[in-house]
Amino acid sequence: MRIAVTGSIATDHLMTFDGRFADSLLAEQLEKVSLSFLVGDLQIRRGGVGCNISFGLGNLGLRPLLVGSAGEDFAEYRSWLERHNVDCSGVRISQTQHTARFICTTDSEQAQIASFYPGAMSEASQIELGPLGAEAPIELVVISPNDPEAMLRHTEECRSRGIPFAADPSQQLAWADGPLIRQYIDGATYLFSNDYEAGLIESKTGWSAGEILERVGMRVTTHGEKGVFIEAKGAETIHVPIVEATRLADPTGIGDAFRAGFLAGTAWELGPERSAQVGATLATLVLETVGPQEYNLSRASFLERFTAVYGAAAAADLEPHLVTFRP
Repeated sequence: MRIAVTGSIATDHLMTFDGRFADSLLAEQLEKVSLSFLVGDLQIRRGGVGCNISFGLGNLGLRPLLVGSAGEDFAEYRSWLERHNVDCSGVRISQTQHTARFICTTDSEQAQIASFYPGAMSEASQIELGPLGAEAPIELVVISPNDPEAMLRHTEECRSRGIPFAADPSQQLAWADGPLIRQYIDGATYLFSNDYEAGLIESKTGWSAGEILERVGMRVTTHGEKGVFIEAKGAETIHVPIVEATRLADPTGIGDAFRAGFLAGTAWELGPERSAQVGATLATLVLETVGPQEYNLSRASFLERFTAVYGAAAAADLEPHLVTFRP
């Protein structure tokens, strides 16, 4: 399966705060909030949702097509991604803007406060998907957080060309209104979100959970430590538990890793339950590492942890497909 991943290309500036944000937030004075947190660490990492998902797919042996816009400072990042099986021929280079920046502080309870500078991402709407599939057909397009106009354009192009697409609006849900969210998700083969975002989608669109299932092929919702729930019209809900982390390092990028694993399982035709299990295992590797692309994916270790949670029969289904950089 040739998967095109549209989404943000960014550098992550990740900081940690030893206390709790909640201790400094006064509910009755939030409109006047003016706070500065003394952080104890700064990590500058490669990021961006489109890149994170593509990196995960590449590490699992696929060769995704990354589609997005970056600045001329992207050269080193491009080299890194290409060394990890990512096809960067769909990346547009801006002549005037820097690559986007994500600046995030995480407190002792894994709560986060973040800012995002779009930069070159604002030009992603100028990318046409059609020419990118001229040599080899694109069989699935992932529409992840990006420039809003780009997300809309790519979604509409998928509908007009009959290309299956996965809707992953996540961070863009906070500002988007109901009509725009409806356009993002209507007709999606897969709809990804976490449990909070799922409620936001229903609240803003005015569609019930049942009405959403009438409009998408499959709804995949992560619920943190409660696991993943997969719903489809006329089918029983599937629940997939998480893989327990050995350490909580940084939650940045765990949702992207889950999506990469799920999409890899889908490409291998493993079915939604196995695909979610692959995603949950990869997400835990990211949670245990600072930075969304700094994990070491060993085939033997991945299979061992996968087997411990999901059993030998599930691992037997996965093993023939799993190809990684490390044995």
